[in-house]
Amino acid sequence: MPFWKSVLPFGKIVNSKAEEGRVMQLDENALLVLRERYLLKDEAGNLLETPDELFRRVASAISRGEDNDPEGRREEMNEAFYQMMANLEFLPNSPTLMNAGRPSGQLAACFVLPVEDSLDSIFESVKLTAKIHQTGGGTGFSFSRLRPKNDFVQSSRGVASGPVSFIRVFNCATEAVKQGGARRGANMGILRIDHPDIEEFVSVKRDPAELTNFNLSVAFTDDFMHAYEEDGEFPLINPRTKEAARTVKARKLLRLIAESAWASGEPGAIFLDAINRANPTPSLGEIEATNPCGEQPLLPYESCCLGSINLSRLVKDGEINWARLSELTHLGVRFLDNVIDVGTYPSGEIRDKTRGNRKVGLGIMGFAHVLIRLGIPYDSPDAARIGDKVMRFIERESKIASNRLAKKRGPFPNFRGSVWDGKNLLQRNATTTTIAPTGTLSLLAGTSSGIEPIFDIRYKRILLGGIEVEVEDPLWREIKDRADAEEKRRQLFRKAYEVPPLVHLNIQRTFQNSVDNAVSKTVNLPETATVDDILQIYLEAHRMGLKGMTVFRNKSRNYQILSCGTQQIC
Repeated sequence: MPFWKSVLPFGKIVNSKAEEGRVMQLDENALLVLRERYLLKDEAGNLLETPDELFRRVASAISRGEDNDPEGRREEMNEAFYQMMANLEFLPNSPTLMNAGRPSGQLAACFVLPVEDSLDSIFESVKLTAKIHQTGGGTGFSFSRLRPKNDFVQSSRGVASGPVSFIRVFNCATEAVKQGGARRGANMGILRIDHPDIEEFVSVKRDPAELTNFNLSVAFTDDFMHAYEEDGEFPLINPRTKEAARTVKARKLLRLIAESAWASGEPGAIFLDAINRANPTPSLGEIEATNPCGEQPLLPYESCCLGSINLSRLVKDGEINWARLSELTHLGVRFLDNVIDVGTYPSGEIRDKTRGNRKVGLGIMGFAHVLIRLGIPYDSPDAARIGDKVMRFIERESKIASNRLAKKRGPFPNFRGSVWDGKNLLQRNATTTTIAPTGTLSLLAGTSSGIEPIFDIRYKRILLGGIEVEVEDPLWREIKDRADAEEKRRQLFRKAYEVPPLVHLNIQRTFQNSVDNAVSKTVNLPETATVDDILQIYLEAHRMGLKGMTVFRNKSRNYQILSCGTQQIC
C-alpha cells in the first residue's frame, strides 16, 4: 500500500521504514506537516514521495556540491547527508527541504533586502520580496533610511508618508503571495531608535489587524541605552538631512516600547552596536537588519541557509555522544556550504553577496529535551553549564570544518579584510553558527524547539495557516504512566512561563557567547507581568551584551502560534 494511504487518516504513532531497515519515527503532527508543506505532490494534490524519499531527494541534490571538491566524495556525502536527516539528527531550514532537487531550487531561509529612500529602491525590494516568499524564504528590512512622515519630497513638491506606510505596502504584497504554495511569507521590519517616526512604529501593532505578515523590532543603539541610564534627552535624526528633528526623553520612549510589547508582544529589540561589533566583514558595510526571527543578521542582499542538529538524539545512558556531535557538526557545515553552490537565487545581487561571504548558520534544537534526559532542570546553573559546553564544542568544531573546506575549496571570496583574515584563520564561511527557533523542524524531529524550554506538556498549536493541532511533549508521553511521573514533571518539565526572565536571558547569553550570528530566544512572561518587568528585561539584555531579544506575555495576543507568539519559518 502506498505510504500516504497507510498513514491517513492520522491517529497514532506511525513508523516510516527507511531502506536500510532503520525506523524513522514520525508522529501524526509531523506527518501532517510533511504532507501539507514538504512532500512532493502532483497537480491534483496527490503525494508523490514518502518522508524517506524526501530525504533522499534533498541529500542527492545537496551532494551535487561535491562535484566542485577536489576529493570528489559525492556518493559518500550523499549517503552521509541522507543518514543524518533520515535519523532526524540534523535538518536544514524549510526551503531546502521543500525545494532541493526541484525546479525552483531556492534553498535559503533568510534574506535581507535594502530599502533606500526612493520609490525605485522600495518597489524593487517589493518585487524581490515576492520572489523570495514564493519559494519559501523570509525577508528582513531596515526602514531607517526612509525620510519621516510629513518630510519634504523635492520631486513631487509634496510630503513623505513615512516608513510605516511603506511597511504596509510590503505587508500587502506578502499577503498576496502564498509562500511555496504552503505558507504566507514572514518579514522583519526594523527601525532605528533615533528615527523621528519611532513612536508610530512601536505602537502600530497594538492593533492586531495591522502588519500581520511582519515581526517588528527596534534597532537600539548604545547611545540610546546610555541616555536611558542617565535619564537624559535623546535626539531623533532625520535620515534625509542628518540633522536632529527633535529630542525625546529616553526613559519615556523606552517605556512606550515596553508598553507596546506588554500589549502585543512587539516590537522586539535588536542591539545594533553589539551586532556590528561581531560583524565578520566590517569593510563591506554595517549590518542594519536581520531575518524574520532575529537570529541571522545580514548585510543588504545577503542570504543564509540554516541547519540544526537534533541534540536530543545524541543523549544515551545519561551522556552526550560527543563523537557523533563532532561528526554532525562537520557534516552540517559541509552540507550548508554545498547549499550555497547548489541553490538558485532571486537576483544576481543576492547570489553575488551570498557567495561572496558564504555565511552558514549551524545550530541546535532539542536543548530542553537534552536537559530532561540528563535530569537537569532548565532553570538550574547546570543547564547553563551544559549549554556552554555544547555550544563551545560546536563552535570550535565548525571552525575546524570550515578551515578544512577552505584549504580544499578556497576561502570565501571576501576573506581579505575580514575578521578571520585578521586572526590568520582561513575560513570557507564568514559565519558558521546560528541558533534558530526551529519551530516546524522540531515538530518534525519530535523534540523541543531550539534552546527554548518546553512550552507545556500538552498544548494546542496553530499550524499551516490555521490548522490547530494538539501537541503532547514526546518525553512526557514516555513517562506519564509511571508512578513518579508527577514528581518528574515538577522537577524537569519546566514550562516556558515558569522560567524566570533572568534565566531565559542567561541561557541566551550562554549560547550567544559561542555563536557567530545571533540567537532566537523568547522571554516568556506570565499574564500577570508588568510593563516595569519588561523594562528591566530590556536593560538587563543590553547589559549582558545580547544581540537582540523578544518578550511575550501570555495571552497578549488572541492568536498565538507558538511560545514566542511570532511567525517562525526557520
